[in-house]
Amino acid sequence: MKADKHNTPPQTLSFLVHLLPYKNGENGLITLLKTPISTTSTLHSQHFSLSLSLSIWPTYVDGVQVQTMRVTKLCNTKEIVTINGMFPGPVVYAQEDDRVIVKVTNETPYNTTIHWHGIRQRLSCWSDGPSYITQCPIQAGQTFTYEFTIVKQKGTLLWHAHVSWLRGTVYGAIVVYPKTGVPYPFKYPYEEHIILLGEYWVKDLVQLERQVLASGGGPPPANAFTINGHPGPNYNCSKNDVYKIDVVPGKTYLLRVINAGLNMENFFAIAHHKLTIVEVDAEYTKPFTTDRVMLGPGQTINVLVTTDQPIGKYSMAMGAYMSAKGVKFQNISAIAYFQYLGAVPNSIALPAQLPSFNDNLAVKTVMDGLRSLNPVNVSKEIDTNLFYTIGLNVQKCRSKTPKNNCQATNNGVLAASMNNISFIRPNISLLEAYYKKINGYYTEDFPDVPLKFYDFVNGAPNNIPNDTQALNGTRTKVLEYGTRVQVILQDTGTVSTENHPIHLHGFSFYVVGYGTGNYDPQTANFNLVDPPYMNTIGVPVGGWAAIRFVADNPGVWFMHCHLEIHLSWGLSMVFIVKNGHGELETLPHPPADLPRC
Repeated sequence: MKADKHNTPPQTLSFLVHLLPYKNGENGLITLLKTPISTTSTLHSQHFSLSLSLSIWPTYVDGVQVQTMRVTKLCNTKEIVTINGMFPGPVVYAQEDDRVIVKVTNETPYNTTIHWHGIRQRLSCWSDGPSYITQCPIQAGQTFTYEFTIVKQKGTLLWHAHVSWLRGTVYGAIVVYPKTGVPYPFKYPYEEHIILLGEYWVKDLVQLERQVLASGGGPPPANAFTINGHPGPNYNCSKNDVYKIDVVPGKTYLLRVINAGLNMENFFAIAHHKLTIVEVDAEYTKPFTTDRVMLGPGQTINVLVTTDQPIGKYSMAMGAYMSAKGVKFQNISAIAYFQYLGAVPNSIALPAQLPSFNDNLAVKTVMDGLRSLNPVNVSKEIDTNLFYTIGLNVQKCRSKTPKNNCQATNNGVLAASMNNISFIRPNISLLEAYYKKINGYYTEDFPDVPLKFYDFVNGAPNNIPNDTQALNGTRTKVLEYGTRVQVILQDTGTVSTENHPIHLHGFSFYVVGYGTGNYDPQTANFNLVDPPYMNTIGVPVGGWAAIRFVADNPGVWFMHCHLEIHLSWGLSMVFIVKNGHGELETLPHPPADLPRC
């Protein structure tokens, strides 16, 4: 969606639901009408005109359907799961501090939930969305209403399904504008565009997940990468299945780049154009200019791009970042066009230069440049210091048909873990079990440190599968309200070191440090002045990251790797944050329409 050229951004989230077509298949809107109307502004572009209404009343959303639709891509036609028959899904526009109410009806045969990735869900844990963590799935034919306030947040986030691998097609952008009259901390762009990076499989994703987990081995690569749902000309039958942005010379554009992919981290670049990062995970940063960015699934980066090159057609490219060894991945880039007004029609696009697939330095260079826009109030004193290892495991084969079910190295079964404990999801909602004091579904003994210390990066056990196994369990870590928490996330070399995008629900956190090798508190350098404030951090391959947050949001909060196969294998854990004092520090009662398992 484009920004208003009169320097007035869209003022509210819109719903009740008007879905507007957009050129080249760009996401439609979910538009919300608030009543009574107090003021109105109109957004114009060459593609549509939309009236937006303002008032102090909540933002209501009705008519959001989870549906299947038939799509033809890569020479194949199949059914995919979508929201309101759109792929990618509609954009949710809101304003800082808006109250959002979203009624979701499941018209598919699959269980589903929606997670509002990066929304901190202050006192609204019931609406966070991860299946069997904060809710039972919305079953076929059922309806559930999500309700939350976007407290002190603005910027680019995303929403996606949080059941099975459905988020491979069930995803979309969230754009939260500043309050009326509050400017961006940079010159207002000529236009804004959303860039959703994704992955596409010809196979049905629910069946694919079942097959991969049953095999004991790794997943196949995606059949294509996509930019706003379009693979681009490098793939079969996709010459005309290309996303394009028409741009005017001499202008500055804001691109809201989102990685909605399933199992891959990705580089993104535009041929011959610099990208100036001004926001990460919906938090402003000091401007940092680079040739390319890398995003893990769930991460968002806003960049400014100035059209200061000769008139022509330039490629926007999305390619693989694969830091693990021995993993198959899609090595063909998705291409979109960044086309200047006046460019020769059907001209050849100038190619974008992406780093090599394993360029760890390119990733580090961008991370090194991320700083919060202003000095921040990060906790200097820590109440709870946690050390969590992350990585893969290979379990011993216990199947009577090992050729079918034990396809990892040495007839093992792939798994993943934190502190060498592979998370097992319960068959009810953990939040409900905690709130109603239902015993037997989880324990409160997730360890603060690994059960065993060793050279995590270079000396990890690798006699597969004899010493690479993990324990299983639904273990949680309980935090008192207001606890100042530091978590050291340490990558391990069991099976392979790898960059892991770790996402924490319910909070953002300050990334106060990171480095290569094993974490050493004597030599680690921390930034306690202006560290970036994020919700998903790529823990460096063969390295560590240190995050800090204050546990001031009561509820049950998932922390997990956002590579979906790693989540399926158990690379996750749960924090339980207890109530504080009074209504503003207490988890509200569950909604009346909370789905049942």
